[in-house]
Amino acid sequence: MDDQTEQTRNRMTHRTISVLDPVDGIDAAWVGVQRLVRVERTGIRGVEATHETMFYISSVAGNATDFSRLIRDHWHIENRLHWVKDVFLEDDITPVCAGHAPENMAILRTIALNLFRLHGFASITKALRAFAHDIPRLFSFCQ
Repeated sequence: MDDQTEQTRNRMTHRTISVLDPVDGIDAAWVGVQRLVRVERTGIRGVEATHETMFYISSVAGNATDFSRLIRDHWHIENRLHWVKDVFLEDDITPVCAGHAPENMAILRTIALNLFRLHGFASITKALRAFAHDIPRLFSFCQ
């Protein structure tokens, strides 16, 4: 078992990660399952109490500390890249849909996001406002 407590902005989160051996009688389609992982999160967000339990399956036979790190690394990517691209850059609702255009636009959005961060913008909203009408300035970062 691995316990962690984290304070960020207006939220306090406590996570308990437990690793279980695979359940006997698991469906044969789940070939290679080595561990079942339970993550229990409790905390306070603003003034609201939260509680959730998530389950993961893994083909890796790790311990709670290993899975804790892997899960946090995954969510770090989700929160710092995918969520930002979906919410701020509207990556999922782009009207561009012909040929390779969706992939190319996704690449350009990722490049822009990385340039914002590389040049000190912690807030993507502020970066978008700064460059909304100054595309040459954005491209000047590529030099």
